[in-house]
Amino acid sequence: MNEITQSTPEKDDCNMAMLAHLLGIFTGFLGALVIWLVKKDSSAYVAQEAAEALNFQITVLIGYVICGVLTFILIGLIAFPLLYVVNIVFCLLGAVAASKGTGYRYPFIVRLIK
Repeated sequence: MNEITQSTPEKDDCNMAMLAHLLGIFTGFLGALVIWLVKKDSSAYVAQEAAEALNFQITVLIGYVICGVLTFILIGLIAFPLLYVVNIVFCLLGAVAASKGTGYRYPFIVRLIK
């Protein structure tokens, strides 16, 4: 009687979680923040994925600020495009995982939102 049943999220929840990851490419942290605020009480899966995407975008924003400071010594000119490509790649990986209904954990991020 103490069986653990693992349920897969509904397709609408998967789509919202995928959207939370993809919006990071275009809107930064704002898209994931809106989805997290709207869905945090109604869907645990979407809230978890949107929080993960939000944490990643906050980390990327911190990276952009650091790159901006490092532009004065010319390192930032190389780091800006590199950070942009990393953002796109990880957002796409997160979106693919979320569309399948599996959770995605970004590596090397500051987890501020739980």
